[in-house]
Amino acid sequence: MLKVKRALISVSDKTGIVEFAKELKEMGVEIISTGGTAKALEKEGIKTADISEVTGFPEMLDGRVKTLHPKVHGGLLALRENKEHMETIEKHGINTIDMVVINLYPFKQVIKKDGITIEETIENIDIGGPSMIRSAAKNAISVAVVTDAADYARVAGEMKGGGIKPETLEFLRVKAFKTTADYDVCIANHL
Repeated sequence: MLKVKRALISVSDKTGIVEFAKELKEMGVEIISTGGTAKALEKEGIKTADISEVTGFPEMLDGRVKTLHPKVHGGLLALRENKEHMETIEKHGINTIDMVVINLYPFKQVIKKDGITIEETIENIDIGGPSMIRSAAKNAISVAVVTDAADYARVAGEMKGGGIKPETLEFLRVKAFKTTADYDVCIANHL
């Protein structure tokens, strides 16, 4: 069973995130967050580490680059049982990340707006979110990837019961890859 010590939360749809983050904090989970999510959590008294503190780089290019960094993806992709991986991330000052909680920019909703320009459409294509989802899902044996608020209660319940079960990690992995596949299909069809 997966014991979560460190989670990265970056969500466009904030439904249920404050309550879930509070539960994580109560269980001693360190939370890393980005931009608007960090502000929403901090406003509710939930302390987070800003992603810039983790990477050592500010969010840049109007928010286009914030999580695309080895200190994020190394922390997600390192195989915990692989001694070489663990030595490598330690050598480079990378800490593991045990959970990502991500939902993507609302592309489907944005393209429904009247008069939307191609430039506005392009700016609403999420890059970092799908990248983190895929990294976490690839290493689902060691990282929980939560892409749907409907799964917050299940994940929190299992954590309170001792850890996230392997079958839940696999369920979340499949859901994660379906999420990114559907997202990419929607973008391709629209463009």
